Amino acid sequence: MTASSTDPSAQRAARLLAVGFEGTDLSTELMALLDRGVSGVILFSRNIESPAQVARLICDIKNYASQAVYVAVDQEGGAVARLRTGFTRFPNMRAIGTIGASDIAWQVGKILGRELRAVGIDVNFAPVLDVDTNPQNPVIGDRAFSSDAAEVARLGVALGQGIESEGVASCGKHFPGHGDTDQDSHLMLPVLRHDLARLNEVELVPFRAWAEAKLASIMTAHVVFEAVDPVYPATMSKRVMTDILRKQLGYDGLVISDDLEMKAVFDHYGASEAAVLGLDAGVDHFLVCRSAQVAHLVIDALAEAVANGRVKVARLLEAVARVEAFLARFAHVAAPFDEQALASAEAVELLLKIDQMLGQPALEQSCDPTERHN
Repeated sequence: MTASSTDPSAQRAARLLAVGFEGTDLSTELMALLDRGVSGVILFSRNIESPAQVARLICDIKNYASQAVYVAVDQEGGAVARLRTGFTRFPNMRAIGTIGASDIAWQVGKILGRELRAVGIDVNFAPVLDVDTNPQNPVIGDRAFSSDAAEVARLGVALGQGIESEGVASCGKHFPGHGDTDQDSHLMLPVLRHDLARLNEVELVPFRAWAEAKLASIMTAHVVFEAVDPVYPATMSKRVMTDILRKQLGYDGLVISDDLEMKAVFDHYGASEAAVLGLDAGVDHFLVCRSAQVAHLVIDALAEAVANGRVKVARLLEAVARVEAFLARFAHVAAPFDEQALASAEAVELLLKIDQMLGQPALEQSCDPTERHN
């Protein structure tokens, strides 16, 4: 049964969700979730027809919501770019890493941010901070800047700062590192067996730099790191989320789960249990990227977990406070479509410069046929 809309715990729990939906218009299912108080909406290719349509859709979402709400997208560059027609088509981050210039990474981030703001998007779930140490990795690969952790840190922070210079939140992903897995967490639960010394020397380096730069948000990885917690994936592990991310790295920004409908957690725990464990572990905000029914169940489960004492009220309030602070900074009000900001002369000049530095045209990337989430 859906918790009452007047239940304070349910209202607060709803603020911890960002949701996806079907179609290119504001749907009744999305309206119902906005009515419950979800604080984020994530767009995918299935929601996008043209820049003008996206801008109208976002205005509709923001005008309908009775509370602050952000709209997010995965606009990394390369194959993972939901907004294509009319937008600057940057190469993948491996190409940016090959150039190795932090000023280029910053400029790419700035133009990504400017174009997202032009249609009303507030949050870019980018960049990938995973270190590309495994050539057999089926999901990271050329989304990563480099196999060198220091380079990933330097370029990732620069790109994130460029995004945020335009008033758009960046999101470093996937903590504490998905780069060395040989399995795809969209399909199964990967396990990494590196010891703590290796994690500190490689996987954690970019996230340490991200924390020091005080960038807006970090996304979790649905990966088991055996040396830290042999039982729970990072998203649900207090040893990872609280002990390492909050205490060891000192990160105080918003921590967002990867999609709870990914098989790595959905098939093993279910989205509701994953969210309850995740909130208790230290995650502040949860993605449910497709099913409205699942989103409602997650809200109910979080509220019930607080009511029955599985999760402390203080932990819920801490998470809500981080969400609201994030919204106050990045959730802009509905605004007209700024068509002039798309594919600007500055963006074209930067693409040409990137081509010259690579010594060849940046290859056009095909659409991601699997529409994988994050």
